[in-house]
Amino acid sequence: MGKSSPGRACPLSYRYGPAAFRAAPALEVDTLWVAGGLYGNPYALERLMEVYAREPGSKALVFNGDFHWFDVHASQFRAIQASVEKFAALRGNVETELAAPAEGAGCGCGYPDWVDDGTVTRSNAILEKLRGTAASCPDALPTLAALPMHLVARVGSVRVGVVHGDAESLAGWAFSQEALARPEGVEAARRAFSQAGVQIFASSHTCLPVLQRVAGEGLIANNGAAGMPNFRGTRYGMATRISVRPSKQTVYFQEQNDVHVEAVALDYDHDAWERCFLAQWPAGSEAHRSYYERITRGPGYGVDEALRSAAALAA
Repeated sequence: MGKSSPGRACPLSYRYGPAAFRAAPALEVDTLWVAGGLYGNPYALERLMEVYAREPGSKALVFNGDFHWFDVHASQFRAIQASVEKFAALRGNVETELAAPAEGAGCGCGYPDWVDDGTVTRSNAILEKLRGTAASCPDALPTLAALPMHLVARVGSVRVGVVHGDAESLAGWAFSQEALARPEGVEAARRAFSQAGVQIFASSHTCLPVLQRVAGEGLIANNGAAGMPNFRGTRYGMATRISVRPSKQTVYFQEQNDVHVEAVALDYDHDAWERCFLAQWPAGSEAHRSYYERITRGPGYGVDEALRSAAALAA
């Protein structure tokens, strides 16, 4: 399966480039929460609402794409959509391909070569099934289509570029933990920072979290998935919190200028979510084959792999 095949292709309409982040901030707050990859998990959403409600002061919450995915029951899809619409949101590849499908894009994930063909094929099938759900909720489609692909926020003295994928594209993988483990990936990130005029990029899309400093430039904060476990042996989702004040709920953190950049656990009701998932995606279904093991046991990835400094990478 080649790079131009459905699920691996990156449509031209997904692309914007780093200069887009030189725009004036759309949000100026003391605390910014970013949650990507909710994937239709209502229990992770409930937990996120609880912790966000306790946040004091000037604040904003951005859902940076793929808030839909497993929610093929129409009532659940509508409930997720209604909750997200109360906050700032970006469209991920899921929302884009539901509202305005690009020819040959499949799920729109833009999967790189290291993702196996079976995963790509199953993701295309999941998206196709979700299209049927979205078609039964037609009022949501214009709203999804109108969502931006990126935004700029200011927290303290720091400009934050919020994306779904990376600095180039809605479905880009340059901010994945895999790409940032390679010298050429770090160099590409350094160039993106220098062109974008931001000190933090907050992303998701690639499913595994990473908080990595790019020498002389800034921080990349990829929250992985709000709606699924992100580390082996765990059962919580993750969100990114960027604030002028530190919190006491971080899994790990770094500082950038005068702000604290934190990876926060969303400790949702796992048992309820497992039952909800199985009711929609039973054994043998595409989503079950791709995700059930991760939902119940976590991925083969550790917390110690997610927090990275520029010095450690260069060693």
